[in-house]
Amino acid sequence: MSMPQKEPLRPLSEQEERELQRVVNARSERVDVVQRAKALLAVANGQSFCQATATAGFKERKSVSRLVQRFNAHGLSALSIADGRGRKPTYTSEDRISIVAEIERTPDRKQDQTATWSLSTLRRRLRKTGLSHISNETIRHVLHEHGYSYQLTRTWCRTGYAERKRKSGTVTVYDEKTPEKKG
Repeated sequence: MSMPQKEPLRPLSEQEERELQRVVNARSERVDVVQRAKALLAVANGQSFCQATATAGFKERKSVSRLVQRFNAHGLSALSIADGRGRKPTYTSEDRISIVAEIERTPDRKQDQTATWSLSTLRRRLRKTGLSHISNETIRHVLHEHGYSYQLTRTWCRTGYAERKRKSGTVTVYDEKTPEKKG
């Protein structure tokens, strides 16, 4: 006889059940997410936590009971990995903002020894301003996250933005089809 469940699974909505079924049948979904979805569907179909543990391939019954508690509290977001796991970010959001602010600043030819930013000159400048161990790769990732790409002219430009000369002066315009072109 199985142990009584302290916190049983709440009834699933049709949408939640469809989404769990989709995740279980998806071939491109992460294995751990599929495993959690299988366990939740097994419990929803009337299996005990012990049986759901075997169905999903977990090692301990506690895993399913914790998953059910998380699902009852947070819904489908319980399928993803809980906060606090994995490596903590090396650079804070303030550091990332300072990287973007630096790329938007026009380099001083005497101080920065360049007319346009490259990854190396930008790294050299950032290391002087307090990010002593930053690498080219980190800078590149941060700039891509903020919509910049390295152009053939060796400058970092915001993707989709261009400066156009008008009678009234220089105007910055945005190409609305940029997301389509990127994809």
